[in-house]
Parts: sequence; structure tokens; C-alpha cells
Amino acid sequence: MTTLDLDAYFARIGWTGEPRPTLEVLRSLHRAHSLGIPFENLEPVLGSAPSLGLADLEAKLVHGGRGGYCYEHNTLFWTALKQIGFTVTPLAARVVLGAAPGDVRPRTHMLLKVDVPGEPHPYLADVGFGSVGALLEPIELREGAEVSDTPRHHRLVHAPHDGPLELWELRTEKGGAWEPQYAFTLEPYAAPDYEVINWHVATNPRSPFRQAVYAQRTLPGAHLALSGLDLVETADDGTIKERLLSGPEEALQVLRDDFGIRLPEGTRLPE
Repeated sequence: MTTLDLDAYFARIGWTGEPRPTLEVLRSLHRAHSLGIPFENLEPVLGSAPSLGLADLEAKLVHGGRGGYCYEHNTLFWTALKQIGFTVTPLAARVVLGAAPGDVRPRTHMLLKVDVPGEPHPYLADVGFGSVGALLEPIELREGAEVSDTPRHHRLVHAPHDGPLELWELRTEKGGAWEPQYAFTLEPYAAPDYEVINWHVATNPRSPFRQAVYAQRTLPGAHLALSGLDLVETADDGTIKERLLSGPEEALQVLRDDFGIRLPEGTRLPE
């Protein structure tokens, strides 16, 4: 399978429009995907690595009522954008959010550089970052570029480092300060690179994605995050509601009812 059923994909994310390679289409598709398909890592938690094959991604994320993590989301978005006529270059980033000073994490996050006909600079697109600080709309790939995709505010800057390529850093505003999310260069990656990274992240027993359920859903007015049994709702005004779920059975119910994830019959989460 080499092409995506675009009509089914548009229906899944609730997007209606004329699929043309324009900045307006890129922005509206990015937002619709971010709101329409949740982030989740159930396969690694249950002991397997999710397939990145297009047929499997379409069956799971488009037709199956499921979500996925960055490789799944951004591979699907990459494919849709290419079919519409955008030029897309896949990249990889080091997540710096939550890292201790001096920590060097591997490049395990997938993101996309998108060239838009007629625009002077490419755009950074990323529909697969499982965080309340994720982009809702693409950001111009330019030093100092900012985007206020209400209620979120992002900035791209160059970060110091010793490598031969410029290092970019995506930051989001939090409490009046800029919080780094991830750092990347513009070295292109290819599909086999993500197959290797995906296998490592999904199967390495030390990977955080093997150890607990992570689910994210962006809604109009709020963002839901489930980490293990910790459920956090962050409203657009910054108000936070948090509660600890009673156990795996309640977590399954929350995934179904609050995150809109259609789980396979008989799914059981580890204790």
C-alpha cells in the first residue's frame, strides 16, 4: 500500500476543504489532525511494537478509532501532505523537555519540515508530540519565528552546540517563561531510520513507553493527559484538575470515554 485514502482520513479528523498545497490548508489540516486523533502508546505497554506500514496505520488510526505515538501520527501526516502536493522532509529531534542539565537524550522524536509553494521559508509540522506543549499549528522554520495558536504560544530559536549543522530548538511559553521542548537539525531521515527508533522505543525494557500508559487528547478548551493512573486536565486558562485513577479497569474506561480510543475487545492493562 503506497497511498492513503484521503477522503477517509479527512473524515476521521473532521476536515472539509479543497486539498491543495497552500499554507492555509497546511495550518487547518495540522490543527484538525491534532484535535482529531489522540496520542497513545498501548502497543508498547502491552508488549509489541506498532507497525509503521501505511496500510496498518490507516487501519488503526483512520478506520480503527485508535491513536498512536509520534512515528505513527507523523508518518500518516507525512503521507497525506505528500499526496496533496507538499514537499516533506522527515526529521528527528532530541526531546529536552524534563531533561536534567547535562543530559543528552537520543534522537527519538519524529517531526516534519514542509515546503509550501510560494512561501519564503519552510514550516515545522508535528502532530505527534505527546505533550500539552505540542504545536497545534505549524511554525515557520525561521530564527525567532513565533506562533500563537491560542491558547499555546511557541517560538523557534537557534541553540548553541558543537555540531556542523545549525541546531534548532522549539520552545513553548509556560508561566511567562520559555520552556524548551525538543532540539533538532535539518538532516533528513528516511522511513527505515524510524523503523529502528520505533523498535527501540517500543521494546527496550528501559523505555518509558514500555513502563506506563501515556495518552493525550487536545480538545477545544482543554488538554487531557493520562500518565499511568494520573489523569490531568489542563484548561486553556491554565487551570489544572488532577486525579488518581483507581486501577487499570478505570484507566481503560477513561481511555474509551474521555480519550475516544476504541480499544480491542478483551484489552487488559498490566497492574
